[in-house]
Amino acid sequence: MENLEQIYKRRFGKDVEFRKKMWKILCNNFFQKYIPKNAVVLDVATGYCEFINNIKAGEKITLDINPDIKKFANPDVKCLESSSTEMKGVKDNSVDVVFTSNFFEHLSKKNIVKTIKEMYRVLKQDGQLLILQPNIRYCYKDFWMFFDHITPLDDRSLTEVLEINNFEVLECKPKFLPYTTKSKIPKLLFLLKIYLKITLIQKIIGKQAFIRAKKL
Repeated sequence: MENLEQIYKRRFGKDVEFRKKMWKILCNNFFQKYIPKNAVVLDVATGYCEFINNIKAGEKITLDINPDIKKFANPDVKCLESSSTEMKGVKDNSVDVVFTSNFFEHLSKKNIVKTIKEMYRVLKQDGQLLILQPNIRYCYKDFWMFFDHITPLDDRSLTEVLEINNFEVLECKPKFLPYTTKSKIPKLLFLLKIYLKITLIQKIIGKQAFIRAKKL
């Protein structure tokens, strides 16, 4: 999409420092448990590299069409400028964990399928896919507030497209995180740590789904 950089600056510019701290907590207190410290991890559509910079892994790779990702990635992160539908530079069966956050809604259905097939290709046997995704069932009032959103998905449709492309869904949280950092996500970071521990609060506030799937 044209003007992508301007869109993201407008959307996230004022929240950059908060988001860095937020993702450090999300990685340390939630996502890290799924990732062995010797794992090869690929972050697809990495944005500002908040996830890949904070996760601990043996090898860290980030992939985005934005050439500026090198400005945001830590020195230990390998940066690939590539489309998700054709992941140039990533070998077959070479990755232990693929992660993506708030990405599929920016793609057409055709390119969602192409991306999932590429994720399958690069993952090792039994490799895992971690997805954080707006759940249209719970964020339908605000989903179209972002100009670059194309395809609405919920936890059920995302599960379906994964299963028909040879993934097994191991875990599904239909309501996990709030929709955006501009919504009612705890702005005091110590409250975020509490939020991650209490499923009941997530079921009240959460509008993003978390799905963990395994390559069959």
